[in-house]
Amino acid sequence: MDVRRTIEALWRMEAPRLIATLARQIGDVGVAEDLASEAFVAALEQWPAEGIPPRPGAWLMATARHKAIDRARREEAGRRKAALIAVEAQPYTPDVADDLPDPISDDVLTLIFIACHPILPREARVALTLRLIGGLSTDEIARAFLVPSATLGQRISRAKRTLSEAQVPFEPPGADTLPARVGAVLEVVYLIFNEGYSASSGDGWVRRDLAQEAMRLGRVLAGLLPTEPEVFGLLALMELHASRFATRAEPDGTPVLLDRQDRSRWDRILIAHGLSMLDRAAKLGRPLGPYAIQAAIAAHHSRARTFAETDWAGVVALYDALAQVAPSPIVDLNRAVALLYADGPEAALAAIDAIRDDKRLARYHLLGAVRADILIRLGRTAEAAEELEHAADLAPTLHERQLLRRRMADALAGKAADTAP
Repeated sequence: MDVRRTIEALWRMEAPRLIATLARQIGDVGVAEDLASEAFVAALEQWPAEGIPPRPGAWLMATARHKAIDRARREEAGRRKAALIAVEAQPYTPDVADDLPDPISDDVLTLIFIACHPILPREARVALTLRLIGGLSTDEIARAFLVPSATLGQRISRAKRTLSEAQVPFEPPGADTLPARVGAVLEVVYLIFNEGYSASSGDGWVRRDLAQEAMRLGRVLAGLLPTEPEVFGLLALMELHASRFATRAEPDGTPVLLDRQDRSRWDRILIAHGLSMLDRAAKLGRPLGPYAIQAAIAAHHSRARTFAETDWAGVVALYDALAQVAPSPIVDLNRAVALLYADGPEAALAAIDAIRDDKRLARYHLLGAVRADILIRLGRTAEAAEELEHAADLAPTLHERQLLRRRMADALAGKAADTAP
């Protein structure tokens, strides 16, 4: 057995509960994470020689608590805190029930809300969530978002210091602030998923491991917040999109658009679970929010046997609903794509030209890519080639730039493009 790999796997599983329990007792997330890390370092030092204990979670909890006592005793102001922790701390033995709380615990939920606290910048929330809840190392998060490890480490350190200096209490939000705070948590999880599903920079288009981490976080939230329909809506949305991972890119990384994907290779287990989560959101009896509506759109694609059999009128109707609850130019752009297949290129061009001058889309490469597809269908290939050239200049990844330039060459050669959103 590779003890080190076992300990690393345990860190991913146990770290959120360990940090959350310590943070509740100590009142400082940064110190709690340091203590948890020290416990795992101790495990790395002792377990290879002594063997993995029968109840590793209990061993880690006991070790972290005693390190907390040692740390507090070194600080004059911490003597009272040490006494409080000592009440709960017991020497580790396999028979003593000094274990971590249940995986679905109030402490973990509180930790998620703190990692996504509105006092922190969005980038810091993402990094801290992956660090505290995902159990990812600083290097892993830095690689995922293509930033230097030192930069990412500073971002996490500043976030923890901000929480400490602002004296953010270790407690869940009250009923009056819960809806807004849940929204902030879901936004962070979806940002993580999107960076894995369609990378915003670098040479790769898909980072499956990052998207899978977001889905894991979504499942944790679904267990912690069983009466929040948007939690299930987001989980459904992520799983339905993730079901296409095997078909989203060629072996060399070239993107494969929706109309050309081999649907026989879509993950039917993920589709079934995603549809089940969407159904659960609907059964909670409250109006569907933006994540659930987007999941319903994804469900239309997942249920269609072929691209041509997609219920495009239904997709347009859902985009109309989405525009009411979460208006944005991206929603309008996606609606224009659906109109292309529901009502034809003339209707789609009118819809896209209505948002063409929106400054928020000025550097969004898909605006030009979609408009080019419509123009090609109308026989306006020279205009389409210009749109594709501009879109390629704006595209964030190498493979997307190459794809758009190939389509530009095809347009100039007079070839009709049969592409999809």
